[in-house]
Amino acid sequence: MTLRVRSRPPSDQYERGEEHPGAVYSRSVVRSSDGQNSHPRRRQTGLVIAALGVVYGDIGTSPLYALRESLSEEHGIAVNPDNVLGVLSLIIWSLIVVITIKYVVLVLRADHDGEGGILALTAQIKPDKQSGWRRSFLVLGLFGTALLYGDGAITPAISVLSAVEGLEVATPVFEPYIIPIAIVILVVLFLVQFRGTGSIGSVFGTVMVAWFAVLAAVGTTHLFDAPEVFAAFDPSHAVGYFADNGFNAFRSLGSVFLVVTGGEALYADLGHFGRAPIRLGWFFYVLPALLLTYLGQGALLIADPTAIRNPFYLMVPSWGLIPLVILATSATVIASQALISGAFSLAFQSVQLDYLPRMRIRRTSETEAGQIYIPAVNWALMVACIGLVIGFGTSSNLAAAYGVAVTTTMVVTTLLFAAVAMDRWHWSPLQAIAVAAPLLVVDIAFLGANLLKIPHGGWFPLVLAAVVFVVMTTWRDGRELIKRNLRRDEVPIQRVFATLDEREIVRVPGTAIYLHPTPGVAPPAFLANLRANHLVHDSVVVLSVKTESVPRVQVAKRLHIEAPCPGVLSITARFGFAEAPNIPKALAASEDPVFDPTDISYLLGRESIVPTAKPFSGSRARERLFVVMHRNASDAANHFHLPRDRVFEVGRIVEI
Repeated sequence: MTLRVRSRPPSDQYERGEEHPGAVYSRSVVRSSDGQNSHPRRRQTGLVIAALGVVYGDIGTSPLYALRESLSEEHGIAVNPDNVLGVLSLIIWSLIVVITIKYVVLVLRADHDGEGGILALTAQIKPDKQSGWRRSFLVLGLFGTALLYGDGAITPAISVLSAVEGLEVATPVFEPYIIPIAIVILVVLFLVQFRGTGSIGSVFGTVMVAWFAVLAAVGTTHLFDAPEVFAAFDPSHAVGYFADNGFNAFRSLGSVFLVVTGGEALYADLGHFGRAPIRLGWFFYVLPALLLTYLGQGALLIADPTAIRNPFYLMVPSWGLIPLVILATSATVIASQALISGAFSLAFQSVQLDYLPRMRIRRTSETEAGQIYIPAVNWALMVACIGLVIGFGTSSNLAAAYGVAVTTTMVVTTLLFAAVAMDRWHWSPLQAIAVAAPLLVVDIAFLGANLLKIPHGGWFPLVLAAVVFVVMTTWRDGRELIKRNLRRDEVPIQRVFATLDEREIVRVPGTAIYLHPTPGVAPPAFLANLRANHLVHDSVVVLSVKTESVPRVQVAKRLHIEAPCPGVLSITARFGFAEAPNIPKALAASEDPVFDPTDISYLLGRESIVPTAKPFSGSRARERLFVVMHRNASDAANHFHLPRDRVFEVGRIVEI
């Protein structure tokens, strides 16, 4: 067989590829029947509607409980006009400062090849900086990523439970069934995840358009109960609220924060829709609807302080309660779906960047590569959500636990944003501090108030985040140790082939592809096969898979091919962290075929980990954890989409 070499020079710049992995959610809502000739304005409208259904699901369901919890009697805040105006002022300016200025205006600018999210933000810190500086922000980004899993567990639980609690307002008959109904909804939600979001994604936006319209409508109907609520736009009412209530006002900040809990989703979903649709949806639809519904609830409370038991549902007449509960439940399911799908996407990116072991990942769409299902993450979230509903019992109790993880993540996002602004946009430190410091003050104020929730359940998301963080760092450290151990025995493949003529080696027809992380080095599986079987294929390919710190790599720049010696190719396949590393597809997409794809055997090395007397990182528990994760990780054949009938594995013992 003749090997044809096509050399591509390595490049540090990777542009957006032709194959966009798509969103975690279906894009069918924005495609016209002719596929590519959709009118730009119509397509933009479709993207805005889709963004309403995905990006704003979390923040859009906060009116169910946020104002009620902010004026809860547990904070010692009397429900009187001055306090209602003070809390409303805090809510309004939180939406303006945290969501509008920080996320919509500033953080959305920090895209990474069109992608958003805390991992994408972390990946933008250049690797040529001092190692300590780089490592600090990497650890910070990993910790922020771990915290998002705490948010992912609590959001579905509190959203669904708060929606179902509306049945209690309709009739006390439903009171004993609130928790069972919420659990059934959650179980069904997680059971259908394997089908993917494509089949229901097209209705997400439509439901949320209706939801925000209802929020605006029910809020507007009560504005004239107390027209003075418009004075809440004056921030002096927020200042007066703190002056009148002191520490109790600070405590209530932990509940006021509930109005902005969807901020991170704004940035995380940037790659799904782009900046313009997210911004248009916020300024022209979501923000006005949220302001009207919070003002309406405030006016109702000024007119009738007893409505504090559930001001959202008490805004509607009795005949509208059941329809509103149904719509609210649909909205919370959509909000939960966005968090669950986001958790899948986050786990996938973590696997690609080698922060988590390989997991079984299922593609739920043949056309949208971003639609994935990860069973391990799905069932873990389901157990956590059901446990939270049973353990806390009410949305008020869950609200006491909600916010600690999210506020900490927001602090991390602000710090990383400042670092990216200096590193990527070449802002001076003074400029970065001038922009980030006021935002950081607000973030830290919310964080301080939420830390008071730790004894009342706020410990749960922190414990969950700590577990995820330990898992991620343990896997990363263990993998680095294995790589170092393997490098000690590395031999250049040219040296091995130079000695083949001196040995009794059998040359067999066909092409053998060996996966190995270091180009130009004889893979351990190749050496083991040579020692045990004394044979070498006519054509040998050493394939290295690299995950770049960009979301995707352009197809034309996917492969870099060299010929270190006759009969050997060294191929480096580059993938972005948002791409599925499909090796056969990448090889087949080569402009010039380098070998016959029907005549390939894949030879993989499988390491068996043996702990040594001295545990890595000085922790025997972390060493055991790594061994368990390594043993249960999904195999390379599945991860790289290799044909099973052409895969051969060669074992090797590695001591750590």
